[in-house]
Amino acid sequence: MKTSSKTFHDKFHNYGQRESCSTLLIKGFPYILSSLLIVTILSFFFLYSPNSLTLVPNQSHDEIIENHSQKQEHEHAKTFVANQDHEIIEEHQHAKVSTLPPSKPHKEKKTCDLFKGHWIRGLRGSSYYTNSSCPTIPDSKNCFKNGRIDSDFLNWKWKPEQCELPMFDPKIFLNMVRGKKMSFIGDSVARNHMDSLLCLLSQEEIPKDIHKDSEDRFRTFYFPNYDFTLMMLWSRFLIVGEERMVNGTGTSVFDLNFDKIDEDWAKVIPELDYAIISDGHWYFRLMYLHQGGKLIGCVYCNEKNVKNYDIDFPLRLSFEKALNYINNCKECKKGKLLTILRTFAPAHFENGVWNTGGYCNRTSPMNEGEVDLGKFEWKLRNVQREELMKVKNNNKGKIKFEILDVTNAMMMRPDGHPGEHWGNKWMKGYNDCTHWCLPGAIDIWNELLLAVLQRDGDEDMMMSFGLESSSNTR
Repeated sequence: MKTSSKTFHDKFHNYGQRESCSTLLIKGFPYILSSLLIVTILSFFFLYSPNSLTLVPNQSHDEIIENHSQKQEHEHAKTFVANQDHEIIEEHQHAKVSTLPPSKPHKEKKTCDLFKGHWIRGLRGSSYYTNSSCPTIPDSKNCFKNGRIDSDFLNWKWKPEQCELPMFDPKIFLNMVRGKKMSFIGDSVARNHMDSLLCLLSQEEIPKDIHKDSEDRFRTFYFPNYDFTLMMLWSRFLIVGEERMVNGTGTSVFDLNFDKIDEDWAKVIPELDYAIISDGHWYFRLMYLHQGGKLIGCVYCNEKNVKNYDIDFPLRLSFEKALNYINNCKECKKGKLLTILRTFAPAHFENGVWNTGGYCNRTSPMNEGEVDLGKFEWKLRNVQREELMKVKNNNKGKIKFEILDVTNAMMMRPDGHPGEHWGNKWMKGYNDCTHWCLPGAIDIWNELLLAVLQRDGDEDMMMSFGLESSSNTR
């Protein structure tokens, strides 16, 4: 989000050598007037800004949202109530309490780690939409239409450890992105994310469907009342990956070329204001890896003369290439593009994988103690986070980068997948434990997305007043 900067210049002239009290008062008056003006502007902004991202005090882990009315939660969605007694939560560490000096409230203000927390009971029937109120839900994610009976998986709310995450407000979101272009870039789980946002926003305005390719992979929707464009740019690997064919039939064996970016999404980057980038699930396949014109290794090939790598290796190279490409974008206007990396969202197959009888029939979330942070999914998340931090540390200053870290939250939600309720008549007996039901747990990703956008907007506004950002992710 871009705001113009203002610089205040005050010029003073010396009208005499004698420094009487009245002369000093007159000379100092412009300083006093300027200070009062700045304080007034900042006070007005922090009191009335719709994007202000401050904190709600931490509450008991046993607190149940059912004690609040729907109206109270809706009003809460518009702002975080200030709590300046908590510092940023460092990953896997406890928060330290500090008192902020009144003389530097803006420089020292800290923000909550939205991504470290747990799931708590929410209001029953508190989903933002239904499979009848959102006409754009793909059949494969329309779990109730496909026979899912249990609905308790809808009644859970993400609770960050040190603050409340407000409910999603489509009007606030659309006002923030008015006149902008946003694209989700990645695989079918990225599309799943976009479909969730589409349903949430359609409760405020039904968008126009203005583009759909023959395979339903590239989509564009337009919200005319807000002049907002929402896109899906599909990419298996973010870089060029070609499937090996035999007699015109795909073999599910891929050659990945880390020297070449996938132009299907890359060519659109200069047009965007927001790019939500993700990927990961296509890497669980037999792949041959190419770089510098040479074969450097493979995944799952088990060939004697070829070095075998785990999935995290090609994932790292792909995100390194993609993020560096964005960071070096020559056609991108300075400060226009905000790139948000959404971390890996785990699948939850039990007793097998998708083609060996694996299933996911749980009906409630796991608790924090049941989540194994040693699992490979967490390793993939760490790879993505590390690559984002590298590009942030080498930021050219034109592109802003943020993270949408959903991995921890979604490792606790094996109940959120379609399972057998994905409506594929030709693949009965197979379960979808990779994608997410709509409505469902995935809607939390857009509550988090809105919070990240609000935080970014607040920091841009503070920087326009010459104040230092306090974000720990930029």
